[in-house]
Amino acid sequence: MTAKKWILSFLLTALSLALVLALFNILTDPFGVFGDPILQWWSYNETNNPRAAKITYLGEHLDEYDSYLVGCSSTSSFSAETLDFYYAASGDSASFYNMIMYGADMLDCEQTIRWLLDNDEVKHIWLNVYLDNGMEYDVQSNPYTHSMHPDADGANPVPFYLRYLFASPEYGMAKLEAKKNDTWLAQSFDVFDEKTGAYDKRKRDIEPISDLERYFEAYPVFRDYPDGSGYTLPKTAECMASVARIADMCREAGAKLTVVTAPVYCEYLGYFDAGTITRFYRSLAEVTDFWDFSDSSVSRDPRYFYDATHFRNDVGDMAIARIFGDESVYIPEDFGVYVTAENAVHVFPDESVLTLPAAAENTADIPVLMYHHIAEEVNSVTVSEAQFDSQMKALDDAGYTAVSMAEVYEYVMGNGALPEKPVMITFDDGYRSNYETALPILEKYGMKAVMFPIGSSIGKSVYKDTDDEIIPHASLGEIRDMAESGVFEIGSHTDDMHQSEAYEIGMGNPSPRMDMGRLDGEGEMAYIDAVRSDFVHSWADIHKATDESFLLTLSYPRGVWTNEAAAVLREMGVKMTFSTEEGVHTVVRGLEQSLYCIKRFNIDGNMTAEDILARIGG
Repeated sequence: MTAKKWILSFLLTALSLALVLALFNILTDPFGVFGDPILQWWSYNETNNPRAAKITYLGEHLDEYDSYLVGCSSTSSFSAETLDFYYAASGDSASFYNMIMYGADMLDCEQTIRWLLDNDEVKHIWLNVYLDNGMEYDVQSNPYTHSMHPDADGANPVPFYLRYLFASPEYGMAKLEAKKNDTWLAQSFDVFDEKTGAYDKRKRDIEPISDLERYFEAYPVFRDYPDGSGYTLPKTAECMASVARIADMCREAGAKLTVVTAPVYCEYLGYFDAGTITRFYRSLAEVTDFWDFSDSSVSRDPRYFYDATHFRNDVGDMAIARIFGDESVYIPEDFGVYVTAENAVHVFPDESVLTLPAAAENTADIPVLMYHHIAEEVNSVTVSEAQFDSQMKALDDAGYTAVSMAEVYEYVMGNGALPEKPVMITFDDGYRSNYETALPILEKYGMKAVMFPIGSSIGKSVYKDTDDEIIPHASLGEIRDMAESGVFEIGSHTDDMHQSEAYEIGMGNPSPRMDMGRLDGEGEMAYIDAVRSDFVHSWADIHKATDESFLLTLSYPRGVWTNEAAAVLREMGVKMTFSTEEGVHTVVRGLEQSLYCIKRFNIDGNMTAEDILARIGG
């Protein structure tokens, strides 16, 4: 082969490989810059580069949105759905999309907002100005994951697209591998919800974090917070200049601009000196009015945060409620103040040392008792009538007040109060003895209780589809009487996810569902569908005996649950779930998450009234 032919062959081979690489990167599109023509997996694309991928996504979906949240990653906790709700209630309908970009500086925000205003008839812009926006400006830490879309920053599009066109095929291969391992709940490679643009926090928002020790297990960073000091904000002037331009752009486009400053965890605030923080927020007030949530009693409780700079979605909902003046939602008194150029000097006074409000009285400890059956022959799940009577009397004599699920929920989510010594009394399975024996005793001592019946066993004295006798269960009519008495609330113990292994195997079912765990070999979506279907059937029966005002609640059979089950139940509107883990349960005001997996003390036939008082008092 001559040298000329060899060179030509080499060039043709290189060109062919380049074309193959380009085609592969277009078809897999791991950064979402080519429209993701095959997979349409925007949660993955936005995880790789939210700045570019979200603009590509919106290029095809602008007709679905007219309002936008813009800012760094903490912006995710200002819920698009919550804003849609409040604006609709005020008569000003809006459809929000969250344009959060991790590590976004204010130039990123300015360029993004300019693109939105140029390409959509925007009604509202919510801009989150975070302290870190004073640290950096016009920084691109990675050309693949942090690059702005050329349509937004006005850069030459050719180098931009060439960069992704000929990127390493490892990016596309990683996307294909991730697709094989994709699950219903978010994983590290698809952390965004493509419909709202926010982080997909379904898994994080079901973790049992009620008490601080449990919280530290889930988020160990708060147990031993990293040391830090001397943080400065050298880019404050550049940040505020961008905010000023954003305000002008919104005004010219007829879009309403709302500026907020997000909550900051107290130990992170401590990295800055007081004068630095004061100058930053006063500078912002000179440019625009804003709602400040940066430092309040919320900043003192780590349970309101995922980490130093990311606060929980429930906290974002509290902030939005404050802005809209919704007094039905729990909001600490010092959380949220409207700052103007006139009052900024009072909101952010000159200080040499940073001082923060004390933590609010925002928690309540509630012992929850778990009963099952009442009969003369006692065992691990059965107490006698005399025992139950003496136990209720002992609670009453000791000053305990039985509280309902509704009262606890209202305390956490609203403005309700709880008694000094609350206790909750629950009954699992739905036995008739709860109606015949427990109800009159509870009435006698002025107590309230909850019953969690198994739907498939309601009104039964034989196991379903058999003649095998079981302990009689309350009928729908009896459950209705219990609910109407004002003593009992009714929850779910599933419809048919608390099966008897012996009876089911005897009926020829080799894989009985004894709890809400996932069966061996069961597919993920089949399991999720089973959980959904079971809960729908369960509450269809309960609603025949109760009114619609009852909270959707569930007691996990045998205390077994999965992340998928918990997320499905939350999605379906379940407000409280109960476990079998022992211990006094702590609820946190404003955090609905603290109402999940409520701890309970199992009461068995060997326990005296004194035993119970000792356990719940300890």
